Amino acid sequence: MTHYPFKGQRILITGATTGIGRACALKLAAEGAQVWINHHAQGQQAAELVDHICTSGGLAHAVEADVTQPEAVSAMFAKVCAEGPLHGLVNNAGIILEKPFLDTGEQDWQRVMSVDLDAVYRCCRHALAGMQTAKAGSIVNVSSDLGFLGREHYVAYCTAKAGVIGLTRSLAREFAPHIRINAVAPGPIETPMLTGENMSAEWLAKELAIPAERFGKPEEVAAAVAFLLSSAASFFTGQILGPNGGSWMGG
Repeated sequence: MTHYPFKGQRILITGATTGIGRACALKLAAEGAQVWINHHAQGQQAAELVDHICTSGGLAHAVEADVTQPEAVSAMFAKVCAEGPLHGLVNNAGIILEKPFLDTGEQDWQRVMSVDLDAVYRCCRHALAGMQTAKAGSIVNVSSDLGFLGREHYVAYCTAKAGVIGLTRSLAREFAPHIRINAVAPGPIETPMLTGENMSAEWLAKELAIPAERFGKPEEVAAAVAFLLSSAASFFTGQILGPNGGSWMGG
């Protein structure tokens, strides 16, 4: 007998057309959730993913919004919550930047912060307003092992991802006990972000210098996200799970 732990739940995933976000959408929809697939200017990819989920017997909708824009985020949440409350949120949208610190200008810094940290704050704020009224809900933020480790030439990204960890833990304390807020901090994962376009060959090689000796798969991160959203993780809040192949073994 098929088990649907998310049946009847409405879950929004930001940056959901590729990589970890796409894997989360597929995983949660397969387990009964009605998923909202956020994208920015990726209408065809979003439509194809929605069609794939729906033809497989799941429930999915696409919702376009630039999560760096407050008005767009407000409109997105209004649309998603128009027909019912939001039960779960996955803050996955993110970008990466490899650049020496002294070459990282104001525009570079603000661009990374706007996507990787400010958008998480913004989406959490909208989601938590409704969850607080309902006294129920679960949020999973996507951070990175580099939020713990730090890395030269990735200062903006590492700082933003460390900020996501601090945000997660602070909100978990503020909104307990009814709302659970956790994060995942993946290591190197096979996604479009982990390419020669975003990272030098030197750093791509160093990404493999971890105990697992391989890149992770988006589905492995999605499994951790689904666990944290589910009732199986009812005693988890303020926790940072690390599907990272051993790149970071701290707390």
